[in-house]
Amino acid sequence: MTVRRSVVVGCGGYLPEKVLTNDELAQRLDTSDEWIRDRSGITQRYIAAEGEMTSDLGTAAARDALSAAGFTAADIGLIVVATSTPDETFPATATVVQAKLGADKAMAFDVQAVCSGFVYALATADNFIKSGQVDSALVIGAETFSRILDWQDRGTCVLFGDGAGALVLKAESGAGTTADRGVLSTHLHSDGRLHDLLYVDGGPSSTGEVGFLRMEGKEVFRHAVVKMAEVTVEALEANDLSASDIDWFVPHQANKRIIDGTAKKLGISGDKVVVTIESHANTSAASIPLALWVATQDQRIKRDDLVLIEALGGGMTWGSGLVRW
Repeated sequence: MTVRRSVVVGCGGYLPEKVLTNDELAQRLDTSDEWIRDRSGITQRYIAAEGEMTSDLGTAAARDALSAAGFTAADIGLIVVATSTPDETFPATATVVQAKLGADKAMAFDVQAVCSGFVYALATADNFIKSGQVDSALVIGAETFSRILDWQDRGTCVLFGDGAGALVLKAESGAGTTADRGVLSTHLHSDGRLHDLLYVDGGPSSTGEVGFLRMEGKEVFRHAVVKMAEVTVEALEANDLSASDIDWFVPHQANKRIIDGTAKKLGISGDKVVVTIESHANTSAASIPLALWVATQDQRIKRDDLVLIEALGGGMTWGSGLVRW
């Protein structure tokens, strides 16, 4: 018996030109490089230029991924963009990316699950491919979080940055075992009762304004370590695997202490963890695909490697996935 799988055939990324360091933030806020690094592991972040939109970042990452896959835009049947910072309230940023790419044959829509968005988008695209509705997909995580930050709030504005990452998925047949290349499984959860821990205080039907990000950092940290460890164990158990089988752990890049705590709970050694938060900061839905991009560019992640991803974001939402590269 053969099983239809969603195989990663291309990975791309894009970071804006502007770099904002901790020292530069310290010149305008009551903070310091040491304070930020000690609490988050971040030393800098990338900031989109004036007039540079989420769709621009997403399109650049998509083009990079298409090039890596040897695909053209005409080869793509589906575009899913994970973002909490769309160009406009509507239409979907994915349709803007579609037009910029010239991917006229693709259907396109956005997924909004904040920092878990890329895992949700990957799960969505995977299910479209497994069902036979499409043979290929672009899965993009793209954010301009700098546009929804209160730059006077040192507890939040120092933590986030802008960027985009993308994967090209292609349908291939597998034997139905964990040795198959492709997405082996995805696992998604949410709990709307935790809304007040991480949210934006605005929106079209509430204030009529975009609003700013608000966060209860200590509570988010507490839930993150527990829930992300649980959902990664869920992925391993669903595939009858253990942490020792993992080649690379690519977590959402929210906080170095959260990453370290989750890896420790799972028993995954630090040399198997891909960490980009130091230079990227938290790019929300873009953080996992950007980390994947970095680790494929430097050839850490190679064909047939087993990659474990996980994330937690506002909502709250959280999820994990196992991918045989």
